Amino acid sequence: MIKFSRRHLLQAGGAALTAWGVNRWQFDRYGKVLAQRTPRKLALLVGINQYSTATGPLYGCVNDAILQANLLVHRFGFNPADIVILDDAKATRQGILDAFEEHLIKQAKPGDVVVFHYSGHGSLVRDPNPLYVSRITGEGLSGSFVPVDANLPSTYLTEGGTVADIMGHTLFLLMSSIQTDNFTAVLDSCYAGATVRNLRVRSRDGGNQIQANDQETAYQNRWLRKFGWSPEEFVKRYREGIAKGIVLASTQPDQTALDQQFNGFVAGAFTYQLTQYLWQDNNSTPEETALSVGGRMQDNLQRNDINHSQKPKLSIEPGKPYGDEAIFFSENPRSPAQAVVIKKDGDRVTVLLGGIDPGLVNPGMKLTAIGGRGRVTLGKREQFWAEGTYQGRVGVGTLLRFA
Repeated sequence: MIKFSRRHLLQAGGAALTAWGVNRWQFDRYGKVLAQRTPRKLALLVGINQYSTATGPLYGCVNDAILQANLLVHRFGFNPADIVILDDAKATRQGILDAFEEHLIKQAKPGDVVVFHYSGHGSLVRDPNPLYVSRITGEGLSGSFVPVDANLPSTYLTEGGTVADIMGHTLFLLMSSIQTDNFTAVLDSCYAGATVRNLRVRSRDGGNQIQANDQETAYQNRWLRKFGWSPEEFVKRYREGIAKGIVLASTQPDQTALDQQFNGFVAGAFTYQLTQYLWQDNNSTPEETALSVGGRMQDNLQRNDINHSQKPKLSIEPGKPYGDEAIFFSENPRSPAQAVVIKKDGDRVTVLLGGIDPGLVNPGMKLTAIGGRGRVTLGKREQFWAEGTYQGRVGVGTLLRFA
């Protein structure tokens, strides 16, 4: 019997974390055969659960990164060696910025495909040139990403101060530096504090009394000097729209993103529905994806009697037709599927249940190989994985559907 554990779940994706300045997933040789050599496809996936007590821990963000990594490899042909995952302690402010520069900016060439995914807390900090003004307080605020090392004193909300967040301004500058137009950012966080029943919300309280620290300002100024932009020109560009490609965010600016309990596991309400949809759908565009995933999210919340509204927001580079392009700018993805074999051990396999609700899976269910003659009989399930036995031609990477 295959034993499930946190370590196993990471390895079951075909991966092991290794050192490379930042940590990367190294899958087996299957990924190298599957991946398209041109254009190159690069991804940086960030998932943070282990925040400090003051910030508030989360539980589904690392799962988001695992789900996204397997989707990109097994459905969209990414080479596993070109996917970097920063989870928990690795997702420091410096670690995220370094990985974005080293893995994405320095490696991506024109025509390449780049994906950046962030799952974790978001917040709001004071912004002298805001895109977002609170409808409640009238404060000019900027959304920010909260790295794992953004530790704060308990008095920061009442006494004010600085935070070690990565601001939306910084993401704009980093996106501007990417040498390919085929860029997609998927952001599963929110920008205001809230409490929704017993669900955890991916936000850290912020507001006008909180501002980014001097290190963040200096980092932005470094990029402005590199681009030769004055502060005024930067503000103008920032207000015109996103810097490059598309941004698919989990919420509208005034909504909150949920860390949701599913069937035996926690994941982002948005990321889970996104990955499920993209496993099942063929050649979806970003506009179709945002609309369909939004509907799936609301149906799911209503079925579970959760009084919450969360609607994805799609932003497209001004003047570009990217809303009608293939999702992730990836033409000819592999066949839609409900599951994929991601580990083989003797006569047993481990299956990722990517395109079906794991709660509908029971021992004894059978799946057939797409385009082949293999079959898998499922046994024990844990989270979004299941073990099973197989007959016929079944290997790592075999796509499956229910018979």
